[in-house]
Amino acid sequence: MTPQNRPVHAESDFPAPDFDTPIERRGTMSNKWDDMAHVFGLDTPDALPMWVADMDFAAPAGVRRALERTVAHGVYGYPGENAPYLDAIRWWMRTRHHWQIGREDILTVHGLVNGTALAVDAFTQPGEAVALMTPVYHAFARVIKAAGRQVTELPLALRDGQYALDWQGWAARLSGREKMLILCSPHNPGGRVWSADELREIADFCRERDLILVSDEIHHDLVLPGAPRHTVTALAAPGVADRLVTLTAATKTFNIAGAHTGNAIITDPGLRQRYVARMMALGISPGLFGLPMVTAAYSPEGAAWVDALTGYIAGNAEIFDRGLAGIPGVRPMQLQATYLSWVDFTATGMPPTELHRRIEQGARIAANHGESFGLGGAGHMRFNLATPRARVVEAVERLQAAFADLQ
Repeated sequence: MTPQNRPVHAESDFPAPDFDTPIERRGTMSNKWDDMAHVFGLDTPDALPMWVADMDFAAPAGVRRALERTVAHGVYGYPGENAPYLDAIRWWMRTRHHWQIGREDILTVHGLVNGTALAVDAFTQPGEAVALMTPVYHAFARVIKAAGRQVTELPLALRDGQYALDWQGWAARLSGREKMLILCSPHNPGGRVWSADELREIADFCRERDLILVSDEIHHDLVLPGAPRHTVTALAAPGVADRLVTLTAATKTFNIAGAHTGNAIITDPGLRQRYVARMMALGISPGLFGLPMVTAAYSPEGAAWVDALTGYIAGNAEIFDRGLAGIPGVRPMQLQATYLSWVDFTATGMPPTELHRRIEQGARIAANHGESFGLGGAGHMRFNLATPRARVVEAVERLQAAFADLQ
């Protein structure tokens, strides 16, 4: 159990979640399941979706009960008083991440892609640049470019099989137009937990170059047992509070991404007001159904559920890594956090088109193409392991068969 998982509860206080029983998601307007045919050409009944980053698990029972109560009320008007929701977030950040924040610090956005886009809009101008440490979550570059800003890619170094910061290599890549750096912590797709020292280095880099630092910490609760502890950027580098936007959400942790509810936490009043101004100009306000779901999730029951979840994901990752390690030229990156396995196929010598053919047509698996994550992503694939274990075992067997000629 990682140090941030320390709320007071006994495992026996709550029923053990069932992650093994499959839940039928086809025909539910699921992006992950129902769009496979359109995106990948996979329309067979046995196709496995391992791309979109949501889980095939039911949300905690408490979250479902909270939503059922809201639906049963029958009146779905504008939400107002939200102190219990804000205090649930504050409790979670204090008990799981040792971070004390005030109600006024929390701004509710429509998910963290929206929260990122708002930060780009609030703190940069068209034609300016935003730096990304690549390969990294593909939605960042998408919203930056859509806003008329430029992307400066800072490729991560690879040391001892893990991604690392590369200050010497990055210096030559800066154009001088950068006004912001977006950090993914823990890292998606590499599953890396950044150390407090590394976070301080990133913060110093931003202060020296007068960059706004947007720290996307949506995966901060999905640190696997035995991995290094996640440190909130705000705690690792308190000296950059005047330029720091921290993005968090319950949605990834509890599989409620459809609620489109996230937090932009900004402790500096001046910076926060600039962000609020853009929210007001664009008419951003919370939806009714996400608030009770998040309030119920950030609870002792939710904490027990997450502890069980991370243990289950670690087991899936062990099976997946062991199975792929037997394929020559295939190297899964050690997973410290998230439920997303980043697999390096470059040593097979195959071009991306051949990798895609074998995985999609041969193994009938939909996985994210590495190129979409920016520089350093080519020759890699991202696989979602948050699915019943039997499916992970099946995926391993199919991938072994798809690359059987290498073995």
